[in-house]
Amino acid sequence: MKPTLVILAAGMASRYGGMKQIESFGPSGETIMDYSIYDAVRAGFGKIVFIIREEFADNFKAIFEPKLKGRVETGYVYQDLQAFLSGHSVPADRTKPWGTAHAVLCAQDAVKEPFAVINADDFYGSDAFVKAYDFLTKECNDKTWSIIGYSLLKTLSDNGTVNRGVCEVDGAGNLLSIAERLNISRNGQGAIVCDDNAQPHELSVHAQVSMNFWCFSPGVFAYSEGLFKDFLDKRIHEPKAEFFIPIVADRFISDKVGAIKVIPTSALWFGVTYKEDAPVVKQSVTDLVNSGEYPSSLWG
Repeated sequence: MKPTLVILAAGMASRYGGMKQIESFGPSGETIMDYSIYDAVRAGFGKIVFIIREEFADNFKAIFEPKLKGRVETGYVYQDLQAFLSGHSVPADRTKPWGTAHAVLCAQDAVKEPFAVINADDFYGSDAFVKAYDFLTKECNDKTWSIIGYSLLKTLSDNGTVNRGVCEVDGAGNLLSIAERLNISRNGQGAIVCDDNAQPHELSVHAQVSMNFWCFSPGVFAYSEGLFKDFLDKRIHEPKAEFFIPIVADRFISDKVGAIKVIPTSALWFGVTYKEDAPVVKQSVTDLVNSGEYPSSLWG
C-alpha cells in the first residue's frame, strides 16, 4: 500500500499577510506545494490529501486538479472548528483554527494508510520525501512514528527571527522532546541565539529542528482524538490556545506509547515567513531548476 502525503494548508498566513500557499514561486507558476507534491510522487507516494478551509476549496481545486488529474489521487479535507468537540461548543471569541494536530485529526476519514504530514508553505527537498517514503513503507507502525530532522543552520531567515522546534535526540536516534524556541537569529559573531528568555540562550550549530514533517500510522487518529478531548476540557476558553502536533508527539513519548525516530535529511529547507523571503525562495527554486533537480515546468 502506497503512503499518503497530507498537506496542512488551512493556516491563516498571519505573518506573511496573504494566501502564500497559492502564490507562484517556480518558473512556470508553481507554488511551493507543487514541488512537495512532485517530490512525493517521484518518491512513490500514492495520494495527496489537502487540509484546507472550506471557503478556499474552489480556489484550491481550480489550481491543483488540472495539474494532478491522472498523475496522483487527491483528496480534500476541511478543518472545521466544530469537528471533534466531544460535546463542547465553540466559544464566541474563537476565530483561530484549533491547530495542526486537530487539522490532522480532521483527515481521519480520508487517510487509511501510513502517511506523512507537511506544511503547505515550506520547501522540504527531495531527499526528505525519499526518506519519509522509505520509513513509511518499511518501519512505520502504531508504536513507531518519525519526524524528518533539519539542520537548524539551514532553516534561518535573513529577514527576521524565526521560531523553531529544537529536537532533543537520544543515543538511539529517537526523539526525547521538542523545545519550541522563539526569536532565533544569528548574532554579530555568527552564533545562533534565541531571544526568548529560555535556556540555553545560544543554540548548537549542529542542532536538528522540526519543520513539521511527520510520519504517522493511522493509529495517530484515535490517539489524538483522546488528547484533543483533554485539551478542550482544560483550554477551550483560551481564544488563542492551539492543539499542535508536538503536543501529541510529546505525550506519545512521555506516556511510553511508542518511539518517534528522528530521520536526518541533507535537504535544504526554505520557506516564506516574511514577504521579504519571497524573492529569496524564488531564486532558490530557480537555482534548483538550473541545476537539473527539477524541470522548468513540473507538470508540463
